[in-house]
Amino acid sequence: MNTEKDIHEIGNWILRMRHPHDQEPSRLLLLLHGWTGDENSMWIFTPRVPDNYLVVSPRGMYPTSLGGYGWRAGEIDGWSKISDFTEAIEALLSLIDSEIVSYVAVKQFSLMGFSQGAALSYAMTLMYPQRIDKLLGISGFMPEDAEDYVEGEELQGKTAFVAHGRMDDIVPIKKARKVVNVLKQAGAEVTYCEDDVGHKLSSSCFRGLNHYLVRDS
Repeated sequence: MNTEKDIHEIGNWILRMRHPHDQEPSRLLLLLHGWTGDENSMWIFTPRVPDNYLVVSPRGMYPTSLGGYGWRAGEIDGWSKISDFTEAIEALLSLIDSEIVSYVAVKQFSLMGFSQGAALSYAMTLMYPQRIDKLLGISGFMPEDAEDYVEGEELQGKTAFVAHGRMDDIVPIKKARKVVNVLKQAGAEVTYCEDDVGHKLSSSCFRGLNHYLVRDS
């Protein structure tokens, strides 16, 4: 498939974008890839996204030593903290508010992240809950200091979908269960799916993800 027309260079960003075919977009979804990924890594999920969404898949800000890109500076040493993602969070919000707003004028948007991209999504949601509509995390982990950002029910009225593989040898299943606990502690309604797969999304969780995206869209 020729995807050249989908690729956009906006400022310092390389983005892959999908516009609705026959209508103006009314919602926005960011696809945030994992460590060593790029703007194409999450595109497999696009056919599952309702047609009223503008889908934006940005390339990570930092080249990694293994190729591809990531969402925090420096080599990975242990599990990230929210502060490791602050620069990326602010840059993404600036991209939305200064550039993406010309395509779809929304204050709230949805996030779907995989692995490190999921951790970034959780960090952004806890820092800026008022900006997030739907939250989807796949094979991800909660930043280590996330509970410091939960003082009350900051995510009351928010929903989230979390999926993880019980055989994941990169991000252990206990990390996903912590994600669920922290999000619930912050007041979110969480749909959780785990299955006997590794560091990927299972077919049954894929169906659950699709159902979650379509709901209330």
